[in-house]
Amino acid sequence: MQLSNSEEQLMQILWKQEKALMKDLIEAYPEPRPATTTVATLLKRMQDKKFVDYIQLGRSREYFPLVKKKDYFSKHVNGLIKNFFNDSSSQFASFFTKETNLSKTELEELRKIIDQEIKSK
Repeated sequence: MQLSNSEEQLMQILWKQEKALMKDLIEAYPEPRPATTTVATLLKRMQDKKFVDYIQLGRSREYFPLVKKKDYFSKHVNGLIKNFFNDSSSQFASFFTKETNLSKTELEELRKIIDQEIKSK
């Protein structure tokens, strides 16, 4: 399941804070901040999608993520590779290395990462 742009923005805040009350989430937004009802609606939708949950603290709710940022990002990237690069990691790597204008140093660092991954397989 995927998040909308506004849900993803809120999820980014929650991943950073790890757990937060509604007021903390709203304060973390840049100006102009969304209304409390807007954030409450987003949180409810995200809870229905099993991305967040909360614990009741008196009259307040402390929200926390159920999905790790790394896991969400990994699914996103894999979906991108599948949908835009014919499920070909090499096509993605070719596009990424050519279109992002990486420096020689960055490409060498990327090569080291790939070489280490090959050794661990």
